[in-house]
Amino acid sequence: MSLILASQSASRRAMLTAAGVPFEATFAGVDEDAAKAALRDLSPRDLADALAELKALKVSARMPGYLVLGSDSLVALEDGTILDKPVDRDDAAAHLRLMSGKRHDLWSAAVIAENGQAIWRHVERAKMHVRPLSDAFIETYLDAEWPAIAGCVGCYRIEGPGAQLFARIEGSQFTVLGMPLLNVLDFLRVRGELPA
Repeated sequence: MSLILASQSASRRAMLTAAGVPFEATFAGVDEDAAKAALRDLSPRDLADALAELKALKVSARMPGYLVLGSDSLVALEDGTILDKPVDRDDAAAHLRLMSGKRHDLWSAAVIAENGQAIWRHVERAKMHVRPLSDAFIETYLDAEWPAIAGCVGCYRIEGPGAQLFARIEGSQFTVLGMPLLNVLDFLRVRGELPA
C-alpha cells in the first residue's frame, strides 16, 4: 500500500488503522486560516472539499508515486455561519451556546491525489441535532473536555463525552469523526489497493 494520509488528526489515523488500511501520516503544512480567507465565498460543502484538496495536493507534490489522502471537516450553522476551532475555552462555550437546541451540518471531505493531481473526491454531510444545553452543563462539559477539544470543530469528540451534546444525528459516524471512510475504502478497493 502506498497511501499517505496528509493529516496528523488522531481521529483520521484511528479510523484507517481500525479499518486495517496500511498508511503513513504526514503533516500537510497548509495554512488553513489563509486558505479559508481566500476561499470565503465558497459554500460550506465546497470549502471542506477545497481544503481537503489543498492538503492532498500539497503533500502529493512532494511525494510523487503515492496516493495521498487529504481530508477536512467543518461545522456550519443553519444560517450558514461556519464555526472554526475554538481559540480558547470561552470561545468554546460561546460555540456550544450557539449550537444549543439547534441543528448544524458537519461536512467531511476526502480527496485523493496522485502525482500532484486530484484523482478522486467525496464529500458527506451529517446533520447534528444538539439538545438544549444549560450553562451548568456547558461548564461541566468543558471542565472534562477542555483543552482536549481545542482542535475540534464543533467543540466535541463524538466518540467521547461529546455524544452527550446530541439529541439525534443523521449521517455516518465516520463522517462525524472527520472522514467519509466507507467511500475512501471503496475507492482503494477499486484501485486494487485493498482486496475486493
